[in-house]
Amino acid sequence: MFIRLATPADIPALVALLGRVVPQMQASGNFQWDATYPNATVFGNDVAKQQLWVADIDGQLAGVSAITTDQEPEYAQVGWDITEPAIVTHRLAVDPAFRGKGVGKALLQQAETVARERGILRLRIDTNTQNQATQRLFPAAGYVFAGEIGLGFRPGLRFYCYEKQLSQL
Repeated sequence: MFIRLATPADIPALVALLGRVVPQMQASGNFQWDATYPNATVFGNDVAKQQLWVADIDGQLAGVSAITTDQEPEYAQVGWDITEPAIVTHRLAVDPAFRGKGVGKALLQQAETVARERGILRLRIDTNTQNQATQRLFPAAGYVFAGEIGLGFRPGLRFYCYEKQLSQL
């Protein structure tokens, strides 16, 4: 597995990946994503900002995540000081064909690498309250549950927030 920055040429494959991930999410009762979010434009913006990472296995895109410093204002609801710098993972997805192969864990590890490179010791992430897979993955990767929020841009849904504090750079 090779973790690398996404390029514009990856966007069609990422949209196809969403086409495989979103129906499975929704079938399990997780409506965090749908036909409108995320999309090619969102991924294109991430690529332009050089904050979209992909897991490449033998030339196939096995997973994706945006590794940013973008904190949602609602994060303050769990007591986080959103003026403090943090690396935040958004839009984490693993192709169903590659589940169980450590792709999600590798992408979270990339977030830690980016944090260390930037001298940031705090990592944050959120997930829909119905996303059982990430609720197992995040604690296994050392993230600690911080609380539950709503997000203005996803009305009607609730999200769990998690944080990981790195001990050293």
